[in-house]
Amino acid sequence: MAVLDQLYPQQTAQSWDQVGLVSGDPEQPVQRIMLAVDPTLAVIEDARAAGVDLLITHHPLLLRGVHSVATTSAKGAAVTALVVADLALYVAHTNADVADPGVNHALADAAGVVAGEPLTYEDDQPLGIVGDLREPLSLKAFAEQLAGRLPAAPVGLRVAGDPDATVRRVAVHGGAGDGAFDAVRASGADVYVTADLRHHPALEAREEARGGTPFLIDAGHWATEWLWLEGARERIAGALGAAADSVEIEVSQRRTDPWDFLVPSGDPRTTRDDQTGGPR
Repeated sequence: MAVLDQLYPQQTAQSWDQVGLVSGDPEQPVQRIMLAVDPTLAVIEDARAAGVDLLITHHPLLLRGVHSVATTSAKGAAVTALVVADLALYVAHTNADVADPGVNHALADAAGVVAGEPLTYEDDQPLGIVGDLREPLSLKAFAEQLAGRLPAAPVGLRVAGDPDATVRRVAVHGGAGDGAFDAVRASGADVYVTADLRHHPALEAREEARGGTPFLIDAGHWATEWLWLEGARERIAGALGAAADSVEIEVSQRRTDPWDFLVPSGDPRTTRDDQTGGPR
């Protein structure tokens, strides 16, 4: 816990967040650690089956008020599974987002950003990163390159913009980032990589751009944050020093993206006349 708080200080988490130790005894021995994005029932079962003592996740298990931990609810079942398995759970969420290096640095690296700087600030903490590519790419080529560096997810990347347009300056924000459009515009970014882009904010952002920049890429919440895990594993091992020799640290390979498959709905470039009365 001391190492984790050194790398991802709890006081740097946003005021609404719930980070730190969720289950477990600070005095219990730890010989095997697993890192994951989400503390889902499947991830907890994977950790239990692997003999893990400490599960470190990016997303909190208990973010809002809980009045029962009965196993009739998924949250209750998760808490029960953790306690029965003597499995400690520790959360590093927005404090891992703002760490240097942290979640956004991992995403910026995957996007090919060099010499990045904070995109914006909230509660005196930097959110997101903006910087330039080593060389310009078409929007399509950039999206394809990014897709090749992200973990595979069923929905893939959603892209808004001219595929042949040239992009060089890139803004990134791991996880949900549709609240940062003003900062993205002010940064001069050609393309914004984030996730969980809702219809109305994304549509308004494209309207404000008048078809130009910033273009948008929704790369998925889980995928944009999973990238952080391997770097966190390496930094935790390094900070443990000699003690790392007696501790196994692994990254969960389980996909916790909620979507399972994608069904194409036709070519959106076709006109009304080419379909049976459908919209352009």
